[in-house]
Amino acid sequence: MATKKKRTPNTQNDSWVVVAAESVTNTQKHESDPAFVRLKNPSTDGASLYLLGSGDLQLYEVKAFEEDFHSWFVDQTVQRDGRLIFVTPMDPLYLILPYMIQAGKEGKFQPVDQIVKDEEFPACSRLLSCTRSLSSMHHISEEKEVGGQKFHRYSQERTMSWLKKKVDKTVAALKKRNVCVGEGVKSSTYVRVKPVSEDQQGKEAAKIQLDCRYG
Repeated sequence: MATKKKRTPNTQNDSWVVVAAESVTNTQKHESDPAFVRLKNPSTDGASLYLLGSGDLQLYEVKAFEEDFHSWFVDQTVQRDGRLIFVTPMDPLYLILPYMIQAGKEGKFQPVDQIVKDEEFPACSRLLSCTRSLSSMHHISEEKEVGGQKFHRYSQERTMSWLKKKVDKTVAALKKRNVCVGEGVKSSTYVRVKPVSEDQQGKEAAKIQLDCRYG
């Protein structure tokens, strides 16, 4: 019986085919180029690939879709790495949150630059340069200002409120597109016999959103 042959990785060509918004490569306002960085994945605590836009102002999530025996024709060459890379904007608070939770165990207010640091993932400090990071810290922490410097302490209540708003927006967007959500939904062809409350739909959508974001 013939076995399926796996594609050998291409070690000579490190080019990728990437699908991304034009803003990702816009370097007119900043001298630095976009950079791929490895940061801690909030779901696994392991390394995952992300992209920081020019000037570190925007964080992007990087997802690769791969199929066996797939290549690309680029100009006059064959690109053996047939993966398709998708780069999509991501809220940096998702990656900052685990550091806030860890620091919150101490129960004290601290400068955020002392909280978001990691010897294994030193690039995590660049998350604080993102446009939405410092201005959005109040969504996941309590804040105090002393002598012109802000100090933060993790707040579970504020974090849950922030996540709920994210979930509500996700539910609204899915409903608008007639996309069925929830663990009990197998196909849009079928209709629920038992009514489901809005609260239960929100909980199911929350699980879907977090699984998709951190999976």
